[in-house]
Amino acid sequence: MAYFQYQNKSIFYEEYGQGKPLVFLHGNTASSKMFELLMPLYTDSFRCILIDFLGNGKSDRVEKFSPDMWHDEAMQTAALIEHLSCGKVSLIGTSGGAWAAINTALERPDLICSVIADSFDGRTLNDNFSEKLVSERKAAKADIQSRQFYEWCQGSDWETVVDLDTEALLLCAEEKRPLFHKPLTELKVPVLLMGSREDEMCRSNLEEEYREMASLLPEAAVHIFPTGGHPAVASNAEEAAKLIKDFVGRHSDEMVEHK
Repeated sequence: MAYFQYQNKSIFYEEYGQGKPLVFLHGNTASSKMFELLMPLYTDSFRCILIDFLGNGKSDRVEKFSPDMWHDEAMQTAALIEHLSCGKVSLIGTSGGAWAAINTALERPDLICSVIADSFDGRTLNDNFSEKLVSERKAAKADIQSRQFYEWCQGSDWETVVDLDTEALLLCAEEKRPLFHKPLTELKVPVLLMGSREDEMCRSNLEEEYREMASLLPEAAVHIFPTGGHPAVASNAEEAAKLIKDFVGRHSDEMVEHK
């Protein structure tokens, strides 16, 4: 098990495979464990790097999450990349991790080759976000499978982690915090926006939102799977892996050519 220090706390990370570095960023209430079963699809092509954001998984706990958590997680991601001294990386962030991935690229484009942003709401939180969040979290706590998922990702203190995450997200929504700290038009790296049409955890007009975002970016692609739940990287695992390998490989090759 490997850790690095960030603001006097220990952050857990794990590596699989060899090749071009690809960093996986988990979503809210999850941890790097959510990616473990997917590793055989990627390790033949990439050095896969998984992180547990502070307060999650095997990383040190926090008293509370920042309502700007996706920006804070971006700073943790940048710190990990610098700690590894692995040069530029590609990022795949899913759900909340997608916001973290884009924020990382906005803040530290010098560290990033490309970004895959999977299964998230885009530029704003969806309509009735707070009401839906409270309802979903209440239902999840009462559902045996959801409780097992939380415990698998977080350990025995999963309920505290979930409650702190809910508290921070509600504050983010209430205060209408910007989800990105810089304009999307400043994004300098290629972005693949990915999701599933059947994903009930994302906004209903996901493809429309993605295409509007793509129109603001210097280089972006959109891929919506016709079926599959949340997140697409898991529910459409094999197809998503092929798509990601192609996207990351193409833009890594372009970087080499431009040197």
